[in-house]
Amino acid sequence: MESESIDSDSLKDDSSDFGSLYEPEVKTTKRRKQAGTGPQPPKRPKNNAGLRVTSSPNSSPISSPSVPSQQQQAFSQGTSRWVSPSRPVRNGNGESPEVGAKDIYDAVCSGKSAMVTVVDEWLDSYKRSREAGLLVLINFIVQSCGCRGVVTREMLDSMQNAEIIGTLTKEFDEESVTYPLTTPGPQLKRFKAGLSEFARVLVRSCSNSLIYDEYLFPSLLALLTGLSDSQVRAFRHTSTLLAMKLMTGLVGVAVTVLVQLQTTQRRYDMENSKSPSDRSSDRLQQLKDTVSELQENRMEVASMMNATFRGVFVHRYRDRLPEIRALCIEELGLWLKSDPEDFLNDGCLKYLGWMLHDKQSPVRLQCVRALQGLYKEKEFIGRLELFTSRFKERLLSMVLDKDPDVAVEVVNLLLVIQQTTEEGLKEEECGHIYPLVYASHRGLASAAGAFLCNKLKSVICSDAQEKDHRNNSAFLQILVSFSIQSEFHEHGAYLVDSLWAVASSELRDWETMTALLLQDAGLIYEEEGVLLDIMMCAIRQATQATPPAGRSQSKKLLSIKEKKIQEQDRSRITTHFIPILPQLLSKYSADEGKVSLLLKAPLYFDLEMYSSTQWLEKHLDLLLAQICDIVKKHTEATVLQACTHLISTLCSDSYTFSSRAHLVFSQLLDDLTESFNTYLSDLLQGTADEDDVYNASTALKRMAALSSAKDPTSWKLLGSCLELLKSRIESLDFDKELMVAALKFAGFHLMWAKVNVVSFKPAEAELRLLKKDVHWFCNICQSCLSLDQSEIRDQAFELLCDLLLLYSTCSVSTEPALRSLVHLPSDSLRAEMASFLLDYVFNNTEHFELDDVSEDQRMTIQKKRNQLAGYCKLIIYGVLDLTAATNVFRHYSKHLKEFGDIIKELVSRSKLINPIQSAKIVCLSLQQLFSEMLTECQNQQEIAEIKELAKKLALSFGIDLRRVRKPLVALHTDGIRFAFRSMQGEEGEHPNVAFLEILSEFSFKLLLQDRAQLAEFVKTECPSAALSWPPVKLYQRSLESHSRTKEPGERGGHRVSSHDTPVVTGKKTTARGSSSSTARGSWLESSSIHSQLLNPALTSTAQKQPAKSPRLNRPRAALSDAGSGVTEQDSEEEFSRSQMPNVRPTKQGTASSSQSAPPHEQEDLNSHLTMLSLIEDDISEEEEPEIEDYESDLESGYTLPSTRHTSASFLDELFE
Repeated sequence: MESESIDSDSLKDDSSDFGSLYEPEVKTTKRRKQAGTGPQPPKRPKNNAGLRVTSSPNSSPISSPSVPSQQQQAFSQGTSRWVSPSRPVRNGNGESPEVGAKDIYDAVCSGKSAMVTVVDEWLDSYKRSREAGLLVLINFIVQSCGCRGVVTREMLDSMQNAEIIGTLTKEFDEESVTYPLTTPGPQLKRFKAGLSEFARVLVRSCSNSLIYDEYLFPSLLALLTGLSDSQVRAFRHTSTLLAMKLMTGLVGVAVTVLVQLQTTQRRYDMENSKSPSDRSSDRLQQLKDTVSELQENRMEVASMMNATFRGVFVHRYRDRLPEIRALCIEELGLWLKSDPEDFLNDGCLKYLGWMLHDKQSPVRLQCVRALQGLYKEKEFIGRLELFTSRFKERLLSMVLDKDPDVAVEVVNLLLVIQQTTEEGLKEEECGHIYPLVYASHRGLASAAGAFLCNKLKSVICSDAQEKDHRNNSAFLQILVSFSIQSEFHEHGAYLVDSLWAVASSELRDWETMTALLLQDAGLIYEEEGVLLDIMMCAIRQATQATPPAGRSQSKKLLSIKEKKIQEQDRSRITTHFIPILPQLLSKYSADEGKVSLLLKAPLYFDLEMYSSTQWLEKHLDLLLAQICDIVKKHTEATVLQACTHLISTLCSDSYTFSSRAHLVFSQLLDDLTESFNTYLSDLLQGTADEDDVYNASTALKRMAALSSAKDPTSWKLLGSCLELLKSRIESLDFDKELMVAALKFAGFHLMWAKVNVVSFKPAEAELRLLKKDVHWFCNICQSCLSLDQSEIRDQAFELLCDLLLLYSTCSVSTEPALRSLVHLPSDSLRAEMASFLLDYVFNNTEHFELDDVSEDQRMTIQKKRNQLAGYCKLIIYGVLDLTAATNVFRHYSKHLKEFGDIIKELVSRSKLINPIQSAKIVCLSLQQLFSEMLTECQNQQEIAEIKELAKKLALSFGIDLRRVRKPLVALHTDGIRFAFRSMQGEEGEHPNVAFLEILSEFSFKLLLQDRAQLAEFVKTECPSAALSWPPVKLYQRSLESHSRTKEPGERGGHRVSSHDTPVVTGKKTTARGSSSSTARGSWLESSSIHSQLLNPALTSTAQKQPAKSPRLNRPRAALSDAGSGVTEQDSEEEFSRSQMPNVRPTKQGTASSSQSAPPHEQEDLNSHLTMLSLIEDDISEEEEPEIEDYESDLESGYTLPSTRHTSASFLDELFE
């Protein structure tokens, strides 16, 4: 960077100052033919430095010669492919070159192995005849562009570059839209690498001789400059790649020459500083000549670099094709780092700053990577100060880039800036990056974790110079403070996963963590809870090596080394925590949240160490005793659930100590049973006081929780619980805690009884007794469904759904001896369960938007989803009749967000059970809604709602119209009969005739012959006068409007009709419920019945903004972008801390139909330019217009996933 001050205006594009130098001219002077004088290779004249000039400093950042020659002026104009050499050369002896264009092309396609040999052979032929050698190189370039044309010797001698390029354009392949650089598959990568390697080897082989012959490289670069300005994308792309790679090679040559020049100049100065007696005049003259020659070489190379930069880069860095823009920026990054003396200035850095706003993520990615290489060099920091101050805000906003790869690299760049610059980043600027440790994208979260870890360690180093465990203690305390201040401390698993790669040693320091937790005056209450959470998450990460829910794992299988490390971590954790865990449980036994976390720790131990290591056996007894004490102290559901899970694990038969665990927990259940029986008689007689009721309910609640892990049938408490429930219902004394615990315990008892029956095959008398108990329990649950206590009511409904399925016909289909156990729900129970759905699941009083809900509301939705899923399972497995699905189908439209996915699954399963019956049930659901509307007051809004429901249900029939032919006909038949059903003795319109408007929503799914039959059926069912009624006419039109539609088997598919019939394409769709057809208007808007509800257990910190409507594509394929620049846009919202608590679920995107632009008429049939699909209009403008089709960076999809359990498929959990 220059020492003088530079204001921000210097960062403006100055390409207009030199853009005119490379405008192609139609008329140019013809090149002079050179006569060869001998077979020897040409030598570069030594003393022609005075013929060179220095280009305008405003037009290029590269230093150039100071006096122009005619040759250099001709090259700068870019109008001719090569310029006249400074001396005559021979034309050759008529021999053909040994290496042809195809040989070079084959070498490039094959890889790098044969590149040096091919280049050396070509150089040999070039030295014999440079015109013939250059012709081979030109044809190789043409072939690399995918052009079928060939440049002949006559064209080379008589035509200028513009004429040659025009001729090649006419001969370009009109039928293909691809060229070698766009070939799909691995060939593209290999060809691009080969082409780059060819350019590198060519420059390296010519770096000491032919690069200065004033013929080869000027001619080659002039041709590439002309091709890079072509309207043909293949020419422009390929020539830009070669020109940029040659430029990179020339930059390397320039750096080498500069080093040689500086070394020789020092030698000359040392020799010249000697006294005259010691000075060697010959040596001094030799060094002086060498310095002059190196200066001349440097100016010549700088001249070619300057011309290439101005002629190719300045125009193509803003090309319409993003691959070309990314290529230019990638090479610019190499130039800036390799030759900072010439390139590392504001004149070149401005291009990186501008392209940070590019619309395509590959271009932005190359900009960021180029900046990473610059900021890593400390000697460059001073030259980057102005750039940093100008574009830091843009970089901070790019941490929310819509492309996660770009966002990752930006965070890495900001980390480098933080480490290398003196100022670094301010705390408010770091606040843009901190929340990303909770992002769902694992790469971005890990990058943010590295940034956070660096910041935390820098704070520790600035405060103290302590080491080892003391540093780890300070790190953990600061991390705990960060977690609390970030207001996301419930997401400890995501914080640990983000820091695991960079702070694993600190997070594996179990000794320091437990020491901090066991201190009496170490941490405050809240800090202890957060540290416990972090510790448990670190234990899970070390032993399982799996990312938390919502974060994808890059590799699924662990290597042998990683498995060994995992086993070592598990062994260390087990050895350390087995003695410490009882102490921690004892200290935090009264704290619900902390003890729930600690009870999960043994699940990650190597539990066999309890029995294999003798000195650890005593700690097993301490652990079992602590678990029993915790069960006796707590009645909270979370603590009891954690205890139950641990008890189930310790009692597993796979461990040798399981008998000891069974004994301890059996004794615990004995104590709880004895405590409950103490108060049972008083409870049954109604003489128990409040303390007795409380003590009995707490004992029964603990027993119910433990019953999910241990078989409670041996305690014979089922009858007592049922008697207790019966007495409470009869006396209308509804103690919520007591009755819920009694229901849960009785339900688990009957479930264990079914398991024992299947395992041990008891006598028939025992089966009859068990069936009697099931019947008794179901009657009690049925009575509870009408209570006004929501906890009792919900528990009874959920247990009913489970037990009715467990004792259903399908559950004993493989056990004929157990068929006497089948219990079918009575009609009254069916009605009660249907009423429960209507009153408490599909109730509108608590209907709210899912975009912004509280935790309590989210839990309410989750509870209702579980209840609805239980009811749907009863229908699917035949416990309830299929007609019970009407209680669910009719609510599909109104409750689409909350339950849409569950109802859609029920629709799909019902079609598999009985397609015709399912279609009739769909019609019955609509009939019920219509009848209810008539009993109240008919209005257009309610009819519109029913029609909307019908439209959604119609789409569930799919696109295979032949497969759903019979169900659809049955649906229409039932609907027509219902529409013309009337009361005897009444005249006028039938009350249900308006139902035909709803039925017409299913007409577009009918086949041609079925429409005709239904039209006749309508005439036979309705009175003659009814044919003129509006609903009847509307329905008939819905049938007739599709009569011209071809059947699916006919060629040409379906024509889109007025009712938005989906177009059946030639592709076969096998997925049920999916549709590959296209349609217009409202059909597309409702083309799927997928629910928009995500799993309730989710969180997010960055919500996608609504996508901008895409612009119509231009008729020509990607116009040349010589004048389409990039304007700076601050398009991202700041990720402020004030927005962090607003956790919002991400919405599923909806597909939109793409509109194809109408084809344009051919303007000139004789012009090959308009026939080529690869040709693009070249728009030259002085200013930089915005590149089109930019998608705003506001659409960043980073979400903060929840630590609550979410399965891969929520429906699998509900229905399995």
